[in-house]
Amino acid sequence: MARIALVTGGIGGIGTAICTRLAKDGCSVVANHHPSESDAAEEWKKARASEGFDIATIAADVSSFEDATRMITEISEQYGPVDVLVNCAGITRDKTFKKMEAAQWQAVINVNLNSVFNVTRPVWEGMLERGFGRIINISSVNGQRGQFGQANYSAAKAGMHGFTMALAQEGASKGVTVNTISPGYVETAMTLAMDDAVRNSIIGGIPMRRMAQPDEIAAAIAFLASDQAAYVTGANLPVNGGLFMH
Repeated sequence: MARIALVTGGIGGIGTAICTRLAKDGCSVVANHHPSESDAAEEWKKARASEGFDIATIAADVSSFEDATRMITEISEQYGPVDVLVNCAGITRDKTFKKMEAAQWQAVINVNLNSVFNVTRPVWEGMLERGFGRIINISSVNGQRGQFGQANYSAAKAGMHGFTMALAQEGASKGVTVNTISPGYVETAMTLAMDDAVRNSIIGGIPMRRMAQPDEIAAAIAFLASDQAAYVTGANLPVNGGLFMH
């Protein structure tokens, strides 16, 4: 039986690489997207099919506990219980703190951090009962070192790893691992759209002198999702080209 893998924010740049890699590794993959992205998700699904990947898509607002629970119920009914959960959904609302409004703080905390509770909670008990589960939370180098203008994002991403370490202790004796990946800058449509001077300045500060490829992030996730990583839990795996060493 193929393992069921759910990737939140699955149709984004990094999410796409994760979905295709897990599918290559034999998982039956479901990519979550926001309800407002349904047209884009349909195009995305066709594009993946043209590459030979049969990846399901499902709409849900993961910042809502009720909608996330509904999504997990639908996946369980259609495909089976979720074995591998990758919490990848995220947004930015960057502003210096003196200009940051409450709505910008709350939006980022809700989508980037509260979603991790919202989606993990409905799959957790089933994983414990079945004696297998892989939960992988996609944080960020900026959750480790902070970033100017990102008090909201850095707080949410740091919070994800606190969640990882606590939950890892609850799942350890039951065969359920919980880990964090903290990518640095990744070459996606978003970073490629940056002003050249800004992008070159970022790359100049990375010891490897380049951004990560999405596939390099996906490879780290594939390892943590595998049977070979059964003894790895509560870890924060940095994939940042040496940008931050801890």
